[in-house]
Amino acid sequence: MAKSGTFSNLHEWLISEEFTSSRQARLHNIYLAWLSLLANPLAFAGFAVVLLLVIVAALAPVIAIHDPFTQDFAIALQAPSAGHWFGTDEFGRDVFSRLIYGARTTLYITILVTVIVAPIGFVIGATSGYLGGWVDVVLMRITDIFLSFPSLVLALAFSAALGPGIENAVIAIALTVWPPIARLARAETLTFRHADFVIAAELQGAGVGRILLRHIVPLCAPSIIVRLTLNMSSIILTAAGLGFLGLGAQPPMAEWGAMAASGRQYLLDAWWLTTVPGIAILTVSLAFNLLGDGLRDIMDPRNG
Repeated sequence: MAKSGTFSNLHEWLISEEFTSSRQARLHNIYLAWLSLLANPLAFAGFAVVLLLVIVAALAPVIAIHDPFTQDFAIALQAPSAGHWFGTDEFGRDVFSRLIYGARTTLYITILVTVIVAPIGFVIGATSGYLGGWVDVVLMRITDIFLSFPSLVLALAFSAALGPGIENAVIAIALTVWPPIARLARAETLTFRHADFVIAAELQGAGVGRILLRHIVPLCAPSIIVRLTLNMSSIILTAAGLGFLGLGAQPPMAEWGAMAASGRQYLLDAWWLTTVPGIAILTVSLAFNLLGDGLRDIMDPRNG
């Protein structure tokens, strides 16, 4: 009973609007965001799948029931069974174990691309929106050039020029993902460009970098976070496409797109080689989309 009363008091304190510190206010906002996420079943389902992906990638050596790189031609193309849950591939490697390690590769590419494009997109977009004039024209025309090409086609061109490999694939994908972030950052910066607090900071002698970092970034962050989350699904699909064409992760590294490509010639006799990684790509991409939609509903103040 005491524990129940303590939790009730904590709940009442968190949903109240009287705070004695900024830490309590932040905790209150996080708690309300969590309640909003729980109230949205689709967004929470997306969050659960993404969390599961992170756990699986982190514990891959523990979860994998076989060595994903050991070849045994005696059991090649074995159908799903108790010993091999998702069957084996043409080299006798366990598909389930390779799928688990493929989650690591997918998450690695997704996080690395996101870490690269977030600052690049924001700096270009915020600088363009804040300075305006010829700087805005030049930066936005460059952005428009990148946006005029389909992202997958542009990623294929960059990847073909750089050569196959996971690092080159990350660079190729990053070069195609930053333009939407820059456009969004510019639009958000234009909204706050002539706000009173920005003008006050300018009158106090604050430089462009300080204004962007201290005043513009916190206000643009919610929209950019939502956009980055939604972009993760396209990053996964593009990475899978590059892997499918042999321009992404190279053998023997496990990667979902490459796994699907290797099963093409055995599609009629060994359907699991292509179906299993295909379902994984579809599920994770859909999860990031659902989570991004939920975050947009939570973080958009116009929905309040």
